[in-house]
Amino acid sequence: MRSVAARVAATAGAFAAAGVAGAAATRIKSRQVERRRHARGEDVAFGSVHGDSYYVSAADDVPIHVEVDEGPAPTVVFVHGWMCDVDTWHFQRLALRGHARLVLMEQRSHGRSGRTGPRNSSLHDMAEDLRRVLDAHATEGPVVLVGHSMGGMSIMQMAQLSPELFGDRIKGVVLISTSAGKLMRRSPGLRFAVPLIKAASPLLDWGREFNSYSVIRRWAFGKHAHPAAVDMADEMILRAPTSVILNFHDNFVELDLGAGLGAISHCRASVVCGTQDVMTPFSHSRWIASEIEGAELVPVNDAGHMVMLEEHEQVTEAIERVLKDIA
Repeated sequence: MRSVAARVAATAGAFAAAGVAGAAATRIKSRQVERRRHARGEDVAFGSVHGDSYYVSAADDVPIHVEVDEGPAPTVVFVHGWMCDVDTWHFQRLALRGHARLVLMEQRSHGRSGRTGPRNSSLHDMAEDLRRVLDAHATEGPVVLVGHSMGGMSIMQMAQLSPELFGDRIKGVVLISTSAGKLMRRSPGLRFAVPLIKAASPLLDWGREFNSYSVIRRWAFGKHAHPAAVDMADEMILRAPTSVILNFHDNFVELDLGAGLGAISHCRASVVCGTQDVMTPFSHSRWIASEIEGAELVPVNDAGHMVMLEEHEQVTEAIERVLKDIA
């Protein structure tokens, strides 16, 4: 049998090798990101759009980061999805600046918000965070909530917890590429991710650096997506620490948010989804729209999960229609 010392030495050697490989992967990835940024030739660089920065204290004292672009009423509150941040809304922010007051929150453990563990990374926690952001930064005039994926789930969870807000303070809701239940059974993307999550180890952080572009293109975009949009998502998602993958995954296992949809029926609602979304399939959005009385269903042909980057004009137009109808 190998001695304890030999086993320890072998383990230490394995982690040292992993560290070297991880550092090499990071250097390669950094060079790739810089090349792709240059190739995109953006008019406004992705990640460069910011507003006034604030922090809102959550119920458990986690600092929730918020950016505000001042403008006329109504206030539009944007809530991003899993492994994303405020840059999710790059194009919508540029299009709507000056036409409404924009409040962009970063979910706990995402972006510049405070970090949490598995016990305080629930949709209930995120819905309470959203309520506190509203109380701090959307105190006057009508409010429109816009949520993508897990952000949409946070909105639906808040509708369960605080239905009295909908139709009163909250006049409009836009749910983008999201689900209210039975997601693990019907999402090819999440079924693909589960084995990776279960295999999580100290190596997972650097392992995500390898060929992430191809993975994100396959699972987050339609087949005709422009490479620049995929680059943007790749750049943003790789900023999220692996703890975000691990701590938030359980939210999707027992997802059951249908009880809040009746409250959203008191608002002007729009449900937007790409027809090729494999993370939150279009059938989920169709069901949500059928449960919200008067909701507009907006299918975005051939688009995937990151539809607000892939077909940003159609997403912006859906938001603008809601703003026009509540004016």
